[in-house]
Formats: sequence, structure tokens, C-alpha cells
Amino acid sequence: MRRFPLSFLLCTGLGILCAIPGLVSMAGFGDLIHPLLADEGAGLALVVSAVALIGSGLFPFVIARLRAAEGG
Repeated sequence: MRRFPLSFLLCTGLGILCAIPGLVSMAGFGDLIHPLLADEGAGLALVVSAVALIGSGLFPFVIARLRAAEGG
């Protein structure tokens, strides 16, 4: 199994954990989780945060792949 950078795994995992309640909130079921998630704006903020976390995790992943392609 190929090893992934720890920062990639952490940021991607947090991004997925952030996206789940965001999508639930945007679907209109956020008030079942918490009253603050009843607004669609809260769901949008969580989804945007999830995209930012996953994007931040991709940088170390791409750098590791480029370094492996160079042979270093």
C-alpha cells in the first residue's frame, strides 16, 4: 500500500467530516442535527470550508507525487 502524507489524510478527513453536515443542512434537514444548521447559509459555509480543507490537503499530496516522479 502506498503511503499518503499525513497532512493530506488529516485535511481530507476533516473536509469530509465538514461536508456531511453541510450537505445535510443544504438539503433542508439541518434542524434535525442542530438549530443553527436550519439555515441554508450555514450549510453553504460548511461546504465551502470542506472544499478549502480538501484543497489544502491536495497540496502535500501533489508535492509528494512530484517528488516521487523525480526519483527523490
